Amino acid sequence: MDKTWLVVGFFFVVVGIPVIAGVAADAFKRWLKHKEKLAEALNAGTAEKAAQYAAQNERLEQRVRVLERIVTDKGIEVADEIERLRDRPLN
Repeated sequence: MDKTWLVVGFFFVVVGIPVIAGVAADAFKRWLKHKEKLAEALNAGTAEKAAQYAAQNERLEQRVRVLERIVTDKGIEVADEIERLRDRPLN
């Protein structure tokens, strides 16, 4: 009876633990690869959104520059017109 438990214990240590460890290691590697693929997909989506935001930001900056130029140019024209009206004699 004592030898039976010794053989079972020896078999478990020599065969069982390495098999269980190998299966667990393989499962962990698969899980890790899955997580890496998820991270890559998330990063790709984030990079795409960042590029879209950058392009939209550039378009908005161009529009603001145009509006600033319009306001600035109009401001000078309006100031010149006011000065011309001021210099005109009253009738």
